[in-house]
Amino acid sequence: MSEQKAVIAQVLINGIAVHVNAGITVAAALNIAGTVALRRSRTGQPRGALCGMGICHECRAEIDGVLHQRTCQVPCVDGMRIITNA
Repeated sequence: MSEQKAVIAQVLINGIAVHVNAGITVAAALNIAGTVALRRSRTGQPRGALCGMGICHECRAEIDGVLHQRTCQVPCVDGMRIITNA
């Protein structure tokens, strides 16, 4: 059995470069970077990944200029830009 090397991707989270394994979800990358709150509710409460499977829509962020992307559903690729609104 051969070992496979993890492919590393550099993503920008709110302008800060973070190195993660390519293919992990953006939600996982945000968690690794210590970003828990991704946005605020209408009443100002912090919101972040909740269900982890795309049903709750609480983990939405801007990814590569596209608003309201569910971070738990999008895999990381090298050069990706992620902007949270928390």
